[in-house]
Amino acid sequence: MNSGTLRTAAAKPGRIHDNLTDLIGNTPLLELHNYARNRNLFGRIVAKIEFFNPAGSIKDRAAWAIIAEAEAAGRLKRGDLIVDVTSGNTGIGLAAVAASRGYRAKFYVSDNISQDKVKLLRLYGAEIVTVKNAFFLDPEAIDKITQRIREENPLAFFADQLANPANPRAHFETTGPEIWRDTAGTVDILVGGVGTGGTTAGAGRFLKSKKPGLKVVIAEPAEGSIPTEENPYPDEIDGVHKVSEVPPEQLPKNVDTGIADEIIALSTAQARRTALELVAEEGVFAGTSSGAVLWAATQLAARAENAGKIIVAILPDTGERYLASTWWPLETAPGVEGPGPAA
Repeated sequence: MNSGTLRTAAAKPGRIHDNLTDLIGNTPLLELHNYARNRNLFGRIVAKIEFFNPAGSIKDRAAWAIIAEAEAAGRLKRGDLIVDVTSGNTGIGLAAVAASRGYRAKFYVSDNISQDKVKLLRLYGAEIVTVKNAFFLDPEAIDKITQRIREENPLAFFADQLANPANPRAHFETTGPEIWRDTAGTVDILVGGVGTGGTTAGAGRFLKSKKPGLKVVIAEPAEGSIPTEENPYPDEIDGVHKVSEVPPEQLPKNVDTGIADEIIALSTAQARRTALELVAEEGVFAGTSSGAVLWAATQLAARAENAGKIIVAILPDTGERYLASTWWPLETAPGVEGPGPAA
């Protein structure tokens, strides 16, 4: 059978899985040949496509790790309530795992998150408590929301994705090893964004333990894409947060800025445009956070010093999670109207 022949599922032995959680992890790597060729890039960008996880994002990994650890410790039994604060994806992962294992779920969410995420949370059976986005401008917001969740849900299991060490551990034990395995140890640079910080902390630590010279680069929003008291509802990069020049006490405990060798800031417009270019040029429909990570990876691949290097860009979720957002109007898509790919 030649490489152009379609291989059907029947041609390869399979396995019947027992639970949704069996499907988490082992997501594919895809080299973005068209994208790199169109920009004459020196480095090789390889995308880690995390929307292949069963609930559609990289957060499925942390969600299952947190719940699995709680189960092993006897802290969860069928019918129990799982609670957390979320910008959407971790909540969706937790809600999906909860549904598959007989738990209930309740989440505190900012009122600016994608309505697609809110709908998904409700479809999975989760209860939603909306919090004004301006609340999170408070330097003590993390401590205050944590206290509120515990006080309002004294009998629930608080997943605490922002501080639970099971979050970065999931990426140290799965995401990092998968990248190392699938690149045969040739990965040179890891690029990611920071939401809770678990991905870059866990995967970055693992990869640096295997290859000390490896670089970890974080994409973060530039000024104008960050909420302020004057504008608590800016045009944000959903799920990507600023980490530079932020006091440590205001960052989630799982964030490890020390793991980063470089931080690259970009605008929301750049993240969105890159996501649109990715789907037009590679057929990969990823979200805004993926666009941010890919934009940062592109800056690195454009440097002559990175010629031939393997740059793994972690794409956290699918663009289908943001279809209700105003940033997906068809007329802005490459090849329809408007400017073409960035030079």
